[in-house]
Order: sequence, then C-alpha cells, then structure tokens
Amino acid sequence: MMDSKDLEAEIHPLKNEDRKSQENLGSRLKSEENLQSTPPQSRLSRCRTVAFFLSLFICLFVVFVVSFIIPCPERPASQRMWRIDYNAAVTYDFLAMEDINRDRIQDVLFLYKNSNISSNSSQSCADEGLPSPCTFVAAVSGANGSLLWERPVAQDVALMKCSVPQPADSKASSACILVGRPGSLLAVDLFTGETLWSHSSSFGGDASVLSPLLQVPDVDGDGAPDLLLLSQEGKEINGYMYSGSTGHQIGPRGSLGVAGDSSPLLHVTRTGAHYILLPCASFLCGCSVQGLYEKVTGREGPFKKDPLWENMLNASSHGQLLRSSGAVRYLMNVPGKTGQDVLLVSSEACVLLDGQELTPKWTLRAAQVLRKPILGHFRPDTLAVVIENGTDFDRQILLLDLSSGALLWSQALPSLLGGPPSTSLPTADHRSAFFFWGLHELVGTNEMESREAQHSLYMFHPTLPGILLELANVSANIIAFDAVLFEPSRHAAYVLLTGPSSSDMPGLVSVTKHKVRDLVPGSRVVRLGDSGPDSDQAIKDRFSRLRYRSQV
Repeated sequence: MMDSKDLEAEIHPLKNEDRKSQENLGSRLKSEENLQSTPPQSRLSRCRTVAFFLSLFICLFVVFVVSFIIPCPERPASQRMWRIDYNAAVTYDFLAMEDINRDRIQDVLFLYKNSNISSNSSQSCADEGLPSPCTFVAAVSGANGSLLWERPVAQDVALMKCSVPQPADSKASSACILVGRPGSLLAVDLFTGETLWSHSSSFGGDASVLSPLLQVPDVDGDGAPDLLLLSQEGKEINGYMYSGSTGHQIGPRGSLGVAGDSSPLLHVTRTGAHYILLPCASFLCGCSVQGLYEKVTGREGPFKKDPLWENMLNASSHGQLLRSSGAVRYLMNVPGKTGQDVLLVSSEACVLLDGQELTPKWTLRAAQVLRKPILGHFRPDTLAVVIENGTDFDRQILLLDLSSGALLWSQALPSLLGGPPSTSLPTADHRSAFFFWGLHELVGTNEMESREAQHSLYMFHPTLPGILLELANVSANIIAFDAVLFEPSRHAAYVLLTGPSSSDMPGLVSVTKHKVRDLVPGSRVVRLGDSGPDSDQAIKDRFSRLRYRSQV
C-alpha cells in the first residue's frame, strides 16, 4: 500500500519538484543569513592568518636568497706567522696598529732608515728631495705582512704619532704626524700614505724635541684636535702649538717657565683644566695649557685654569707642584674613581697621587723601577699596575692593586740589559694576560753575559698564579714589541721589531708577527713553587682556550 506522500508525488510530480526547489531555496537563504551573521572578528582572524603565512613565506624566501644565492663575503685569511726584512737598514722604537685596508684585521706601521729603494716600492729618497739615506714610513698588512703603502718622509724622525683625527670636511679621516730632523713637521694620510701637509719647524738649532707629541682640544675651531710640541733649549722648556689639520703654527713659541728635562704628560684635573706635567729633577713641575696659550697668542683660549692648582703654582717657584723623594723618572695618567690620577715613579719610590689634590694615595718605598709601568687586570674588572723593580739581573715583577697599592703577585725574572717592555691584553674573563721578557731558563750572570744569551717571552694569566709559559726565544736585538688583538675576540698575536743596536751601523731590520695561540703547544711550562697537580699538557690546553676582548 503506497504512502500518502508517494501517492501525492505520483499524482502531482511537478508540484513535488516545486516543493523541493522551495526547500533548497530556503536552505540557501538560511546559509546566506548565517554567513551574514558571521561576526567580524572571525573574518579578521582569517585575514591575520593569511598575513602571517604570507610574512613567513617572504622571510623564508629572503633567507633562501641570502643563504644560497647571494655569496657570503670571504673572511680574510690571517696567517699564523709572517716576517718581512730590510737589509742594510736601521729602525726606530715605534710600532702603531690600525686597520688600514679595512679588512677588520689590525695592520702594522713602523719606521726604518735605508738608502736603497724597497723591493716593494718604487719611491726613493730623491723623489721627496731628501738626501740618502732617509727615513721611510711603512704600513704592512696584519693578515699576511704584504706592503700596503710605503714612502720616504724625512732625513731622520724625532717623533711620530698616529690616529690623529682630521676635520669632517677633510679628504683624510685620520693622520700620522711626524716631527723630522732637521726641523720639519709632516702629516700623512693614515690609510694611503699621501702627504696632507708639510712645514718647516721653527725650533732652534740646539733644541731637543721632547717625547711624546701632545694632543690638545681644538683651538682654531676647525673640528680637529691640535698639537702641542715641547722642546728643551738649554735649561728652558718651550712650547709650540700647531693646527692638527693644517700644520700651521698657532702664535710664536712660549716658555713654560720650568726646567723640566723629559717625558711631558698632559693631565686633566677634575674641574676640566689642562696642565702639562714634567719631571724637574726631584720635583714635579707643571704649567697650565691656558697660561701657555695666553703667552703665545696674547688672548684667552678655550682652556680652563684650576684654582687649586694655580694656588699651588703661585706658592712655589719655577712651576714646582710637588717635591719627590728622589729624581722623578716616569709620569703616567691612570684611571681613578672620579677622574684621572697620576702615577709618579722616582728613583726611590712609586707613588699614586690624587689627580686633583696631588696627595699620595699609596707609596711603594725602596723602589728601583727599571722601566715605565703598565696596567692590566689581575682580578676581574680591577686594575693592577705592573712594576719592574730592581736592575736587569735582579729584576722582580710586582703586580699591585692600583687603588690600594697592595701586592697581588711577585716573581723574580732576570732579564738582559735593555730588554723589551712588558705588556698586557684583556681576556674574556675580565682579567688580563701579561707578557714579560726575561732570560731563557733564568740563567746565571756568567751565562747572561755570553753571546748565546737569549731574550725569552713569558706569558702569565692570574688564574694560574704558579705558572709561566715560555712562548719564544729571541737572540736578535729587539727594538720594539707589542701584544695585539688583531681581530676582535678572535686571535691575539705579538709583533716584534728587531734591528741593529746603533743607528751608525746598518744591518738587518725585521718585523715579525706570531699568533700567540699557535705558540702555546710548543711552549715550555715553568712552574713557580706551588703550581697545582695539572700536567703540562693540561696547562697548555688552558692557555690555548683563553679568549681575548677588545680594549674598552
């Protein structure tokens, strides 16, 4: 028996199709109503999803292009060791480091005097109108020792200072300033060696130029620091001011009114006043830069005077600020808690003076300091000063806490007469690696006087206080030495400049770079008393793992 609906469909088929159409239409209308009633947040969410995946696709595409299509720039290969030689030459105690060819590796500048044309250069002394032999400035790549530029600059060189900033509108961003003999002042572009300016100096014929060349704040308003050069003529110390960008002299010479004899120091007091400090026998002498500027120009300059220091100078004669317990030998600016302090080394004591009051903070008595102290970090972020005390053979290395003068470490380390200075490099643990020169195997006096005696380079790190690592032995005459971080956080190396001991006897001049880490495996472990249970190999591994950091 048929159902009533089926019967209806069979009797009225068109009516049934119409009903289905209406039902489908109703469903579509409900669907559209549902779509229209969909909240805006849902559509926004879908848009965000599309935007996210589109951004992700773009990022992945950029990464793909950079990683696989655009080639990465090649990192310059830095050789472990290189050496360059000059025959029949003499050299000077000068080394400077700067990234000259912009390859992110420090390069080396040095001076040598030669009558021959270098095999790597077509320039001769005659090209610059100089008699032969003359002095050349050379810049070589720190990566491989290749010559970057080289040029003759003077018959002889008294002073040289590099990395002197130039005005923003100048064609050079930095310069090397040279004081030549006889009487010349020259600036060369640090990066190309081209002459920026050259002038004859106005020194007297019997004048002796004092080292170093001082850099003072901009006087002539050209945006570059200016230069202050001191000379000794008889017993009088005279000052000359020059524009750092043009070399023109600013006013005539001016007398400092003191009888100093060596190593001037530019000191800034806590009030921002600039003063020149000089050793004057057993006195510390001084003169304000503002006072010197007023003498040579007859007008006020951009410098300040410190009332306390002016009172001290007015209360004494001949610019004497402080009496020392012995002849003043070295002066150094060192960091203090609120500004610069002054480390004064005399023939009898080493004293840290407050940079404002000039009162002693601590004193190391009975000192016979062999050479100018250096700074480093024995404890993390705590400055220490290295004192080489005694004579060459009786030398003691003393590490003192800079703020208190407390002894942190000491070691007897005899050296050859006139041995190279010590130096330090900051390490990643906020301490320093120290480099000392001494005798090979700490030989006796008789052996020290023999021709076979060698300079030995020792490395020390405060985390191993009972260990010295002997890195190298050198029998040549060492003129200059420095330890350098050639690439930030990558590799440390030392640079050695060797040559004849007399400027009257030309011979072989060599510049050598050695990567410190590559010297460690072949080094000799020297144990100092209680050195711990570690094997020699374990100690070398620890030195090999040292990481270095750039100076701050």
